[in-house]
Amino acid sequence: MKGNGNSPIGVYGYTAMVEDRSTPVENFSPQWRHPDLLAQIYVHSAAIYGIYLALVSANLLTSIWCVFMIYSSGFGITAGVHRLWSHSAYKAKWPLRLFLAFLFTITGQRDIYTWALDHRVHHKYSETDADPHNAKRGFWFSHVGWLVLTPHPSVEIKRSQIFMDDLRADPIVMWQKRLLVPLFAIFCVALPVAVPCYFWSETLVNSLFISFNLRFAATLNIAYSVNSFAHMYGNKPYDRNISPTENLGVALTALGEGWHNYHHVFPWDYKTSEFGQKFNPTTHFIDLMAKWGWAYGRKSVPRRVISKRVQRTGDGSWGYGDPSVPLDEIEECEPVEATLTVPKSESSVAR
Repeated sequence: MKGNGNSPIGVYGYTAMVEDRSTPVENFSPQWRHPDLLAQIYVHSAAIYGIYLALVSANLLTSIWCVFMIYSSGFGITAGVHRLWSHSAYKAKWPLRLFLAFLFTITGQRDIYTWALDHRVHHKYSETDADPHNAKRGFWFSHVGWLVLTPHPSVEIKRSQIFMDDLRADPIVMWQKRLLVPLFAIFCVALPVAVPCYFWSETLVNSLFISFNLRFAATLNIAYSVNSFAHMYGNKPYDRNISPTENLGVALTALGEGWHNYHHVFPWDYKTSEFGQKFNPTTHFIDLMAKWGWAYGRKSVPRRVISKRVQRTGDGSWGYGDPSVPLDEIEECEPVEATLTVPKSESSVAR
C-alpha cells in the first residue's frame, strides 16, 4: 500500500523506494543559485575566522556558550522539526511545540514547514531524482550542493504533491513560517550574540563571529552530515539495499540521529533507532517531556517486526559483531515504548 502523493500513507511511515526518473540526472543541468552559494561561502569563511578568534582573543566562556547553543538548540531539529513535525513519531502539547519552534529558529535552518516538506519528500522518494538531497548524486551534493543548485524538476513536482495538511493546521508552525525573518534576526543572531557581550563583556566582533557565524556553520554541517555521511559510511543491519547507514560519528554529533539505516526502514519510530536508550539524547529528551506530560503518543516498532526485517534484508551486522547476542533474542525483548501495529500490507513495502 503506497498511497498517492496527496495521502499521508507512506509519508510518516516508511521509505517507499519510488522510481521517478522521467528526467534522468545525466540529462539535467542544474544551475547555481548564486545568493545561496554566496551565503554558504560567507558563513563558512566567517566560521573559520570565528575559530581563529576563539583561539587567540575571545573569552573561553564565549566558546563554551557557542558549544552549548549548538547542542541545546539542536533539539529543535531532532526532537522538533524531524521526529515531531516531519514524521509525527510522537505528539506534543503546545508548550513543548512552542519551545521546540524557538529552539529550531535559533538553528537558522529555514522554517519548520519547508524543512519538514523537504524531509517528507526525501523519505517518500529516497534515492530517486525526486529526493531533494539524493545521495546517489554524490557526497558533496547530498551534504550542501542541493542547497546551492537548482533542484531537479522531479523535486518541484513532488513537493507540490506531498501531504502537508497537518502542518498547515498547526498555528505554531505557520506562525514561525510567516515571521521567519524577524524571528531569525532576534533568536538566531541578536540574542546569541548579545549574551556574551552583556554577561562577560565579550567584544561584539568576537561574539558575532563565534556566537553566530561559527555556531551557525557548525549546526548546519552537523545537520548536513546526516544527509551525507549517514547515507554513505557505516553498516546496514536492517536493509542492505538502501544507502542510509548506522553511523556512530553522526549519532554522537547529531544528538542520536546517526542510526540512519534503522530510521529509513522504520521512520515512524520516535527513537529513530532500535536501541533508543544507547547514545540517543533526543530520545531521552522526548521521554523526559513525556514524564512532564508535554509529550505523548510515542510510536515504536514491535520487536518481532524488527527481527523479521533484520533477517530478511539486513547485511548481517546486527548485534555489532557481538557473538553473545543471538538474533533470536530480539523477539524476546519487550519494547521500551508502546508499539505501533504495522499492517502486513505496509510493512511489506518498507524499504
